[in-house]
Amino acid sequence: MAHFAKLDNTNTVLEVLAVHNNELLVNGIENETKGVEFLTNWSGGYTNWKQTSYNGKIRKNYAGAGFTYDPIRDAFIPPKPYASWLLNEESCRWDAPVPYPNDGKMYRWDESTLAWVVL
Repeated sequence: MAHFAKLDNTNTVLEVLAVHNNELLVNGIENETKGVEFLTNWSGGYTNWKQTSYNGKIRKNYAGAGFTYDPIRDAFIPPKPYASWLLNEESCRWDAPVPYPNDGKMYRWDESTLAWVVL
């Protein structure tokens, strides 16, 4: 079973669908092109699909509705949680401008003070 993200014309993920291996295996190996062909036929001609994976081996992060596909990085990037957060180029995830405290307590991010606040 493989998962494919349906993208709009701005590369925003609309939804993620599962495709059975019967529809995308070639000589026992998943083939993204075959999966896209299956989904194109199944959807009545919609062609903007990209494969994604739970383990992040394909395109850095598992896609979800609202994520963006970046064709230059070949990665799915989640929505930016706060204006101050910066994109981590390696993981293609958002990092707070201040590292999360490592003291065993639980925190939430406070955008107004740009600080972690104890729960």
